[in-house]
Amino acid sequence: MTDNILNTVSENITGNLTVSSAAIAMISALIFGLVISLTYMFTHKETYQQSMAVTLTMLPIILSVIILFVGSNVARAFSLAGTLSIIRFRSAPGDPVDIGYIFFDIAAGLACGVGLYIYGAAFVVVLCVFLIALSKTNYAKPKAHSKHLKITIPENLDYQGVFNDILDKYTSTYYLQKVRTTDLGSLYELVYFVKMKKDADEKQFIDELRCRNGNLNIVLSMASNDPYGI
Repeated sequence: MTDNILNTVSENITGNLTVSSAAIAMISALIFGLVISLTYMFTHKETYQQSMAVTLTMLPIILSVIILFVGSNVARAFSLAGTLSIIRFRSAPGDPVDIGYIFFDIAAGLACGVGLYIYGAAFVVVLCVFLIALSKTNYAKPKAHSKHLKITIPENLDYQGVFNDILDKYTSTYYLQKVRTTDLGSLYELVYFVKMKKDADEKQFIDELRCRNGNLNIVLSMASNDPYGI
């Protein structure tokens, strides 16, 4: 079976590019990209980004066309490598799941570019079904929501342990990440990593903190990760 696959890939890459073969590759890549994009939107529900969904429909056909144009021509391959090397991506690293979808797209586009449509279709269907199943079962979802808590306090307030009783009441885990001064040293900003208790009243939590810090600024936001592994 492996020999048959390698022979098919070799024939599709080294053979002459025809209009029909290019059309089949591009149409297959578009279908794969659309299926992957729909899976991404389904698994992310209301949190997906439109730009990401559109990008996922584009990547497979772009990559398949690149493979078709380059073929076995070494000069074209080096020209392509040189062109891509001057591209600089300025965006910050995204969600690891989104990066996984990008690699999913790349694999689907490669399958179309080398003519392995059946294997590519099987790969896309199996992985899409698997991703939907993970989304439905809430696989690896933490029991508690991790959050960042920023509390501004006056400089004359001793921050060491000043909020511990309130944090013990409303959180299951917390620790002080950093302390910094603001407003030319007239204020302190405390940054905590916290995991809220189940059914904890966040408004009441913030109200009690406000009473303690003199009604200064308090920010409670979602934490993307926990660098300390708590």
